[in-house]
Amino acid sequence: MDNTTAIGSCLARIRSILNELTKAEQKAANYILSNSTEVIHMTITELAEAAHSAEATIFRLCKKLGYSGYQDLKIALAGDIYTPLESVHKEVDPNDTPTVIAGKIFNGITEGLQDTLQIMNGPALEQAISTIAAAQRIDAYGSGGSAIIAADIEHRFMRFGIPVRAYADPHMQMTSAALLKPSDVVIAISHSGANRDILDAVQMAKASQATVISITSYMRSPLSKVADIALYGMAREVNYRSEAMASRLIHLALVDVLYVGALLKQQDTFIANMQKVRQAIAKRRI
Repeated sequence: MDNTTAIGSCLARIRSILNELTKAEQKAANYILSNSTEVIHMTITELAEAAHSAEATIFRLCKKLGYSGYQDLKIALAGDIYTPLESVHKEVDPNDTPTVIAGKIFNGITEGLQDTLQIMNGPALEQAISTIAAAQRIDAYGSGGSAIIAADIEHRFMRFGIPVRAYADPHMQMTSAALLKPSDVVIAISHSGANRDILDAVQMAKASQATVISITSYMRSPLSKVADIALYGMAREVNYRSEAMASRLIHLALVDVLYVGALLKQQDTFIANMQKVRQAIAKRRI
């Protein structure tokens, strides 16, 4: 569907076709009508469980409503509930000064970092760090805003002295995944954890017997379920919004933890490599 019809009107659409839906679809639709504020924070799996429906039923409902998928429906649903300004950041006000806006956004990021720390899975984090430290090759997959995080992984982790590449193009992700080996690691980043291209590439990587580490904002996302090691970054203001501002920074913070943790696992080798990099870069300075 086009962008002019994607925002808003979701609840009205549901009511308009309610009688034309199957009983299973009606059950899901009625749940959305009664719990719209909660639904925009749910994954498709969570909605299916809460509405006592199947994920396939939710997806069919989205299609009948004219949406390309569940995420498209959530964006439209948010348009019914929030103003366009709130869809960027729910706390900002038109009368806020730039300093006040900065304070609100920074506080949201700080809260998200603290939330992430509270739900941190220590054993999973330790396993991810050990896996990265022992990897022979690291490939990072990310689309859209998450491509920036994948690129940051390439920029940082190349100092480990092993092949590291970031892939944003779906075809290149699949090519990369098909050529992986059991000693290789994929770090897949997706705010929603429901990006079809990323999921397809990760499935291919697993078929190649590589270890998959996921970084998402949802504990029960499809990507979290398929990954060998799942890490989560929580951001309060971006559970459904396309901007996903805070989650991007929180996911970058998780990458920093992985980087420093892996560095400490093999300090002598990694520090020697970093020193070589510094010396090489120093020659380029005036």
